[in-house]
Amino acid sequence: MQPKRTEDKIKFSSLDVAKAMQRLDLKDLIEWKINFAPIAPSDFYVERLKRLEVFDLVQTETAKELVIDAVFEEALANYKKLRVWKAAPLSTDELTGRADYLVARRQRYVETPLLCVAEAKRDDFEKGLGQCLAEMEACQWINERDDKNIDIYGIVTNGEGWKFYKLTTTNEVFETVAYTIANIEQVLGALGYVFGKCEENLQIIEEAKK
Repeated sequence: MQPKRTEDKIKFSSLDVAKAMQRLDLKDLIEWKINFAPIAPSDFYVERLKRLEVFDLVQTETAKELVIDAVFEEALANYKKLRVWKAAPLSTDELTGRADYLVARRQRYVETPLLCVAEAKRDDFEKGLGQCLAEMEACQWINERDDKNIDIYGIVTNGEGWKFYKLTTTNEVFETVAYTIANIEQVLGALGYVFGKCEENLQIIEEAKK
């Protein structure tokens, strides 16, 4: 059977929550109560947010990404093994598109294991979730192709609200409550938890090579 051409594949952006869940054979998402310690923002982050106020940070997804970039930058400061790629292309035998944010090993180029994806949406969390689930499925497929079977993490945010997801190796998806940027300590704590798990997954893959 010939592989599908890129133009014949399903685009992440075309999938709503129902279709994305059906692809993963999901009936529902599982409540995820993650255990983390709140993290206070640095003075650098506080000053950067003040300076970003010269921009409109509300009207478009591009504007929202200014805030999201600042939050990721702050949260990743202590995770030296990780790097974020923006508008990263992902493609499987059936799916294709770009993840707004992709987290993988810190190096010059992207390679498996793919660890975490994030979708930035101006307001529509449901649309963002559909795309995020599809991108998590794509990361899982790409990792398994390379014999790197790990949990995949996902984030959906509009800059103000943040929700976190985990796609397990047994195809269960866990979902947290929404954390708000008004309580930045909670957002940074949750991000720290997820990025810590990403580094643990890198370690698992490295140990498996030995």
